[in-house]
Amino acid sequence: MKYTGSCHCGAVSFAAEGMIEQGITCNCSICHKRGSVLAFLPASAVTISGEERSTSYKFNKRVIDHHFCATCGILPYARGAMPDGTPMVALNLRCVDGLDLSTIKTVAYDGASH
Repeated sequence: MKYTGSCHCGAVSFAAEGMIEQGITCNCSICHKRGSVLAFLPASAVTISGEERSTSYKFNKRVIDHHFCATCGILPYARGAMPDGTPMVALNLRCVDGLDLSTIKTVAYDGASH
């Protein structure tokens, strides 16, 4: 499937190909406050537009690069690596165009303990 999405103002957008079968909710300090639902895809399946209009934030172990729109402050995606080292993009499913989150299974991840 093809997915598109963006931040609130549209300055930072993405297009992705793949199957989003589930979303991850996390209770770490940033995800808890942000309330995002994340889906992880290989970086090769995602194209980001307007990345130069985003700012990034790393914290804790500094392995995930959280990208926020510098204009509207919304986080449409983050960059990191899968456990095997493969580059990945975590899409914020709340930013995916036309996606009904009630149709997506969510899995809780205990990021506060890691």
